[in-house]
Amino acid sequence: MKLHIINPNTSQAMSDKILQVAQRARRTADVEVLTSTQGPASLESHVDDALAIPGLLLHAQALETHQATDGILIACFGDPGIDAVRELSSVPVLGIAESAMRTAAMLGERFSVVTTLARTLPTAQRIVQRIGLAQQCARLRACNVPVQSLEHADTECRALLLQECQRAAKEDDIDAIVLGCAGMADLAAELSDAVGLPVVDGVSAGIQLLEGLVHQGLRPVKHRDHAYPAAKAALGPYASLLSSPLSTGAAVHDTY
Repeated sequence: MKLHIINPNTSQAMSDKILQVAQRARRTADVEVLTSTQGPASLESHVDDALAIPGLLLHAQALETHQATDGILIACFGDPGIDAVRELSSVPVLGIAESAMRTAAMLGERFSVVTTLARTLPTAQRIVQRIGLAQQCARLRACNVPVQSLEHADTECRALLLQECQRAAKEDDIDAIVLGCAGMADLAAELSDAVGLPVVDGVSAGIQLLEGLVHQGLRPVKHRDHAYPAAKAALGPYASLLSSPLSTGAAVHDTY
């Protein structure tokens, strides 16, 4: 089994951290991390997301064209471009936010999310609503640590993250905590020990969920808005995304 994690930002240091966490979490899968070659160094705004998605899609298209993967994990807590990647892919595609939240929801009645900057909280709220876990999500919190600071988290970053997790455990009446950034993934066990609650990171959760889906032989159905996008004329550096051989059969799959 071969699983791919796509890091939609351009930070190799972040990809290296993600791979270390994924290697520890995997059961038997061979895991590879692909780093975007274009776009921002971190994703902390809607513009960041928009600039990162084309590079993410190019990686997904290449994996699908060459039938090179059994599953894809998008390693950014905003789950950017996930619906578009699902259109381009015939294998399971998960995001780390959805993976972590669904895992936390299975551990108890309520969970809180501790993420990076406060400006990203509305994105997390939209994900909670979209995946149907609004009633189980007690609170969304920000520790106000920039994503790039987590590449090599120093004592101050760790302290701020720990303090917010401790506040969540004390104030939110919860059973689990979700970490809201791939850059926090390597701190989950340390934080869990410190706060006395399960702390879920989306990289580990996503890899294990993908392995389970693949072991069961489950693949997404390519119809409706998960059908391959229809081939059409397009301009610009990403026109190939709409002229791929994958698109030629899109119309016949677009059924209910």
